[in-house]
Amino acid sequence: MLLLAGLDSTGIPIPGGVDALLVVIAALDHSAAYVAATAAIGGSIIGNLILFFIARRGGEVYLNRYTSTGRGAKLKAWFLEYGLLTVFIPALVPIPLPLKIFVLSAGALLVGPLSFTVTIALARIPRYIFLAWLGTTLGENTIPYMRSHIWELMLFAAALFMVLFFLIRFLDRKHRLAQITESE
Repeated sequence: MLLLAGLDSTGIPIPGGVDALLVVIAALDHSAAYVAATAAIGGSIIGNLILFFIARRGGEVYLNRYTSTGRGAKLKAWFLEYGLLTVFIPALVPIPLPLKIFVLSAGALLVGPLSFTVTIALARIPRYIFLAWLGTTLGENTIPYMRSHIWELMLFAAALFMVLFFLIRFLDRKHRLAQITESE
């Protein structure tokens, strides 16, 4: 799990591989479920940090080449507007959403490594613990359950994004008002 999650997070595409393997392990061996989830969390954090630091060393050129037009430009604009929220949501929800471009954006646009690591950890811990729990609870029915509830998961992701977006905006506005008040 550690190796697979690390490889997936460094940019080697393994669509659904980590999630599916975690669910299979949890369904077959309940005692190994949370150990596998912990390994997936660690591998994902390490892999994302590798990709993040690669982007910091020369990612701005790469980012400009692939995000100057079309879909890439839209994803870059999203990152510039919403920051690490664009990393958190796809890292949290177990549905395929673009994450690598936002990891590259975070590195290339010089987001702090600690903030990035905390964001990834806060997203991956509940995701993999939930999948381990679901695998131990539903067993072999977990994957069909996830497929039949894909729209609910997408709505959850959109609602979570909106709540966090407005919370960040509110806190930012409150912080700016406090700074204005202090300067007067």
